[in-house]
Amino acid sequence: MLMFHKAKLVFLAVPKTGTTAYAQALEPLATMIVRDPPELKHAPVYRYNRFFRPMFEKFVGEDLTVVAVMREPIDWLGSWYRYRKRPFLDGQPTSTRDMDFDHFVDAYTKGDTPVFANVGEQARFLRPHQNGTKVTHVFRYEDQAGLTAFLEERLDTQIVTEKVNASPKENLDLSEVTEAKLRRKFATDFDLYNSIKEGGAYTPPPALG
Repeated sequence: MLMFHKAKLVFLAVPKTGTTAYAQALEPLATMIVRDPPELKHAPVYRYNRFFRPMFEKFVGEDLTVVAVMREPIDWLGSWYRYRKRPFLDGQPTSTRDMDFDHFVDAYTKGDTPVFANVGEQARFLRPHQNGTKVTHVFRYEDQAGLTAFLEERLDTQIVTEKVNASPKENLDLSEVTEAKLRRKFATDFDLYNSIKEGGAYTPPPALG
């Protein structure tokens, strides 16, 4: 997570959406960078609301712009799958080394999700709080040009990012049955992604109670 007090801007770090590259590029301009622990680095809206928003609003102001990136849901799961195939996880319960992508996604859709497929939900990460706290702009992962242009204007700077933490390519084919089950059980994620418009406008999911 990044915070820029002069621009009154907060950039939430949804996992597997390329935010590390922006954190590296914008580090000299950021007032605050949260790198660790992962639970705070990747603080979702409800955690931002509890731990960070009160402090930011007290010292920066209430009219903060909150930005985030969302990845197409199947592509997002593919990134997790490929990341967890890396050798450093061999032998760990989170490793996906000895399975194909269809098995990984099928496990993700189960009620009792196995550890290797327990990666959360983007819609839950971005879900507004019932007190009105929400992300004001969501950009698609594929719209790097739009996100960069938005940040450059708000921060009055030129941004050059480098690709980091890229995982090796893998076969990400899904059976029709598995994909249908994923789209049915996680319809909120697909609806949220499909609602994102140019410039970061989007339709938020239902508020978190």
